[in-house]
Amino acid sequence: MSSHHFKQRPPRLDRLFQQYDFPVWFVTFNTANRVPWLPCSDVHQAFMTFALRAYEEHSIAVGRYVLMPDHVHLFVSGHNIKLGHWIGMLKQSLAKAGNIQGKAWQEGFFDHLLRNSESYSQKWEYVRDNPIRAGFVENWSEWPWLGELIEIKME
Repeated sequence: MSSHHFKQRPPRLDRLFQQYDFPVWFVTFNTANRVPWLPCSDVHQAFMTFALRAYEEHSIAVGRYVLMPDHVHLFVSGHNIKLGHWIGMLKQSLAKAGNIQGKAWQEGFFDHLLRNSESYSQKWEYVRDNPIRAGFVENWSEWPWLGELIEIKME
C-alpha cells in the first residue's frame, strides 16, 4: 500500500514500525449480538486517534485494519503490550464514539500470533476482502473503513 490518499479512507501514515523482538498479533473482536454500529466516521476517527496515541505514547503499533459493521480486524505489535487490557481500552473508546448505551461488545477477542511476513500478508488479503465477500463493495479499496496506520515490517 502506498502513502497516497485513497478515496474516503485514510492513507498509511509515513511511519514504519520495525518488528524485531516485538510480537505481531492478528486480532478480531465483535460487537454485542453482532449489532452493526461500527462503520461510521466518528468510530473510525476514534479508532485512528486511539491507535496513534498508543504508538506515540507506548510504541504500540496498529498496522492494517478493517472495521466491518459488527466486528474489527487489526494487526498490532509492541514490546510488553498487555493485549487484553489494550483491547479493552480500545473497545471502550469505540463504544463511546459510537454513543453505544449498554453492552457494546461480545466478551473477549480472538488473537493469533503471527510468525512471519507471509502469514501477515495472507491474513491481510483475507480480511481486506471481507467487505467484498459481504457484498458491500466490489473492490476492497472502495471500503472507507480500512487502512494502514503504521507499517509493520516482519522478517
